[in-house]
Amino acid sequence: MAEPVIDIEGLWTKRGDQTIHRDLAMRVDAGEIVGLVGGSGSGKTTLLRVVIGLDAPARGTVKLFGIDPLHAQRRKRLAMQRRFGTLFQAGALFSALSVFDNIALPLRELRSLDKRLIRDLVMLKLNLVEIEPRHAGKMPAELSGGMIKRVALARALALDPELLVLDEPTSGLDPDRSRSFVNLIQSLSHEHGLTVFMVTHDVDTLSTLATRVAVLAEGRIVADGPLDEVRNNKHPFIASFFGTAQPVPHPT
Repeated sequence: MAEPVIDIEGLWTKRGDQTIHRDLAMRVDAGEIVGLVGGSGSGKTTLLRVVIGLDAPARGTVKLFGIDPLHAQRRKRLAMQRRFGTLFQAGALFSALSVFDNIALPLRELRSLDKRLIRDLVMLKLNLVEIEPRHAGKMPAELSGGMIKRVALARALALDPELLVLDEPTSGLDPDRSRSFVNLIQSLSHEHGLTVFMVTHDVDTLSTLATRVAVLAEGRIVADGPLDEVRNNKHPFIASFFGTAQPVPHPT
């Protein structure tokens, strides 16, 4: 069996004295689009932060491309980090940098590309997310919510990653912009062979994008599989989330 892109084993996380995840395990294989869902406070974003190395687990291991970033040599860790891109919920663009400079930032950090190549790559990424070149000089404050998402996606794709990590990709978008953004991600994932790991609460996003759905509840993964299979799970949270819970009859 091929090595997974994301491999989580025996994961425990804590916030102060509170345990968030208990002996959690899951994997994401190359080419999958996995949607992670869970209730408010279930630890979805905490898990995402641990996966991309922003937070350390209390126990257990998280490997990306077979590498545990907490114990890898700096050279291997940096090489691994260039293999994934992250789209944060609110975009997380640098407010003092233009659209161009936000996308150019990870390219400049390589310290191996000349200015002309960086310009060409930034324009290529803007075109990839369907943003016209005339917007490159704008500041984040001048952009709509949908454009912020697209610019943030372009930045996440700047280094041609194999893995794309998305935190609530359609949050804050109206239905039309949400559908457009989901279609864009779907197109990019198919054209470029991306593996996608996303946190979302939006059922339409799941049904359009996800090849697998993992449900986080009670500090662990309580269901994991195709959407139709997970939707029929009788776990109380799943029944409530997908609206399949049976109504309680009123006494006559």
